[in-house]
Amino acid sequence: MKSIHKPIVLSICICLAIIGMLILSFCLGTTYYSVQEVLGAFFHYRNTESQNIIRDIRVPRELGALLVGAALACSGAIMQGVTKNALADPALLGLNAGAAMMISVTMALFRETNFLWLMIAGFLGAVLGGTLVMVIGSSRRGGFNTMRIVLAGAAISALLTALAEGIALLFRLNQSITFWSAGGVAGTTWQQLAYAAPVILMIIIVASLTGRQLTALSLGEEMAQGLGVNTHRIRILFSVMTMLLAGVAVSLVGSLAFVGLMIPHIVRLLIGTDYRLIVPFSALLGGLSIVAADTLARLAGESPLGAIISIVGVPFFIYLVRKDGKLL
Repeated sequence: MKSIHKPIVLSICICLAIIGMLILSFCLGTTYYSVQEVLGAFFHYRNTESQNIIRDIRVPRELGALLVGAALACSGAIMQGVTKNALADPALLGLNAGAAMMISVTMALFRETNFLWLMIAGFLGAVLGGTLVMVIGSSRRGGFNTMRIVLAGAAISALLTALAEGIALLFRLNQSITFWSAGGVAGTTWQQLAYAAPVILMIIIVASLTGRQLTALSLGEEMAQGLGVNTHRIRILFSVMTMLLAGVAVSLVGSLAFVGLMIPHIVRLLIGTDYRLIVPFSALLGGLSIVAADTLARLAGESPLGAIISIVGVPFFIYLVRKDGKLL
């Protein structure tokens, strides 16, 4: 297969897999619906109970899973390019914990707040968590170090998670915070998607269009400057995009780890190191992975989505650590 055709064929295959998985996820659940019933809910709507369940519960839930998977995978890909850290992931570097902590503060202080404010709180929390990790991880001589950043991320994530749980106990938000800790797309609404989808899609498009600069940055500071990239400005831009993606994702489903770690490595294995391709393919494959994981979680009696992902994510993380961040 010619290299120019490979991304096209691969994107078509992933898109077909996403469509197939979405249809399957609409069918499966506590009650099974046939493909004909699912298609009827879209093209021959008769306002029946089954069609309303499909349209108002299952469809927004799985579209939310698709968006969150795309957001987390792209966030991880961008973080790995900016920091040149093969173990970078929004959850491992404190972004998700910071977002969850700030969301818990917002829920405690403003019980009736709408989803837009939760998104803003998630972004601010991601900024807080990411900044703390980067400051601590680069505080010693020599600047960034892969393992130092990971250890700082683990420490800050534990601290922020403890603060979120403390706030939950103080303000009696235990049930809500348990949802954020376990992760899950159950309860996603069309209104939430209306707020989250434009932000996630816009950032993915911008990151894909500026992928050349990210590719240069991933090769090193001097190489990027030699190619005419303003490294300081582009690093800030990509950092903000990463935090926005993580904040919105956490506001939708809670904290999910390992998606942003695994998917970019798999994509690089498939299509190479050009971030103009890595970012959009990470979005597609990340969305597919979360839809599949949520379908499995639902079949397993509404198991926590985070637990399903961790079954694959933890061994993957250990393997990467043993291989010094290289998949092969």
